[in-house]
Amino acid sequence: MDKYKFIDHTADIKFKAWGETLGSLFENSVLAIVNFMSRGEKISPKKSKVINVSGEDLESLFYNFLEEIISLIDTDKFITSKAEVTLRGNNLKAELYGDDSKSYGLDCIKSPTYSEMYIKKVKSTEKGKEEHWEAQVVLDV
Repeated sequence: MDKYKFIDHTADIKFKAWGETLGSLFENSVLAIVNFMSRGEKISPKKSKVINVSGEDLESLFYNFLEEIISLIDTDKFITSKAEVTLRGNNLKAELYGDDSKSYGLDCIKSPTYSEMYIKKVKSTEKGKEEHWEAQVVLDV
């Protein structure tokens, strides 16, 4: 299963992400964001950070999580290369691995948007797998 795919969008960045679990969907969404911002440059996992995020529902949790990943670059000068996400209802804890954002030439993302956003369980087209998670998001650049 692919982890994510960028989709053409007229003005912003749009992607779909997939995961066998909801946690892996969130983790793969981080990979998409980092891939765009670093223009494919590998980010070294030299540091770690733990974050806790909550939301009123699954979409707001997803939005708040992506917003936190993006804002860490400005507030803590931390760019995430990998996330390990644990979900409990509309709350999550994530162990983030990454590096000092000043060490990389990064493209800017202002924020995630709710425009065209969804998260859903879908039936798998792969033999032997019944369902997986899929999300779509547009990022304001």
